[in-house]
Amino acid sequence: MKASDDSLERKFIQVAATLGFLAVAFGAFGAHALKSSLSPSGLEVWKTAVFYQLTHGIVLLIVAAAGQWLSRPWRIWSLRLFTLGVVLFSGSLYLLTLLQIKWLGMITPMGGLLLLAAWICVFIGAFRRV
Repeated sequence: MKASDDSLERKFIQVAATLGFLAVAFGAFGAHALKSSLSPSGLEVWKTAVFYQLTHGIVLLIVAAAGQWLSRPWRIWSLRLFTLGVVLFSGSLYLLTLLQIKWLGMITPMGGLLLLAAWICVFIGAFRRV
């Protein structure tokens, strides 16, 4: 593994740790601080955002450490797409829940598409080991 690979892995492991930390914090915030101020459907949207953030934070951690199993270009693209996908998907749901601005809901599917694209990159990267 090259030094640049190691640096890239470390950066995305830090991103994964940040996403995981924030998911736990946002989950606790939703369960305690928002429970009385949000509708049941609003709380479900919040929980969905937390779930996707935490799940894909763990996936990001695994993919960042999977250098020996995935080709580098596909791994890099998957890491980028997972990160941006989580920010757009979960971020738009958090903002939609807190601000009640309905057009933010149009951003959520874009984040979902980026997450799907990231999964495709992982799939292809597993077959194109370079």
